[in-house]
Amino acid sequence: QLQFVESGGGMVRPGESLRLSCAASGRTLDNYAIAWFRQAPGKEREGVSCISRRDESTIYADSVKGRFTFSRDNAKNTVYLQMDNLTPEDAAVYYCAADPRPLLDCTVAIRHFPLFGSWGQGTQVTVSS
Repeated sequence: QLQFVESGGGMVRPGESLRLSCAASGRTLDNYAIAWFRQAPGKEREGVSCISRRDESTIYADSVKGRFTFSRDNAKNTVYLQMDNLTPEDAAVYYCAADPRPLLDCTVAIRHFPLFGSWGQGTQVTVSS
C-alpha cells in the first residue's frame, strides 16, 4: 500500500519560498499520477499541480502558474513542490495525493480530489508578514 510522508511546511513572509517534499513508501511513485492539493480554513480543497502517469506532463492551477514547480526524484521515490514568491493566499494545508490509473487525466482530476485514492497527512504553510 502506498503511503506518504510530507514535510517542508512552515511560516514564511510574502515573497519568500518553501519546498515541500512528499516521500513515498510501499509502492513506486512512477507508477502513479501524483498531485498536490491545498485546503485553507473554510475553503474547499483546491488542486495545485498534477503529474500524469501516462506521459509525465505537468499542469498547474492558474493561481500558482509561474511560481510553483512540481518535480520528482524517482531514485528517492519522492516528489517536491517548490513554491516561490508566496502570498498570503497560498496559506493552507498542502497534501500530496496519488492514483495508479494510467489514463487518469490530470486536467480533470486536479478539479476532483476524490479521484485520488492515496493521500498524505498534510503539511501546513503559513504566509504572513
